[in-house]
Amino acid sequence: MHETYDFAETTENRIVYVRQVAVADLPQDVQEQVADTDVLYAVHTADGERLALVKERKLAFSLAREHDYAPVPVH
Repeated sequence: MHETYDFAETTENRIVYVRQVAVADLPQDVQEQVADTDVLYAVHTADGERLALVKERKLAFSLAREHDYAPVPVH
């Protein structure tokens, strides 16, 4: 079998980015829900869509892996 197959056409990008977010930078309604912390962790797609906000960095990575994403930290 010597046919070229383009895997990029059938696979989507499964990389997500985990970054720290200051609660003060979030909308007021979100701030009210997390009044007991100053920092959350956001999980974003490569194009910037926010998928989740969680309290702990470890939880952000676990959540991404649980949904078959490959999490990458953003510094």
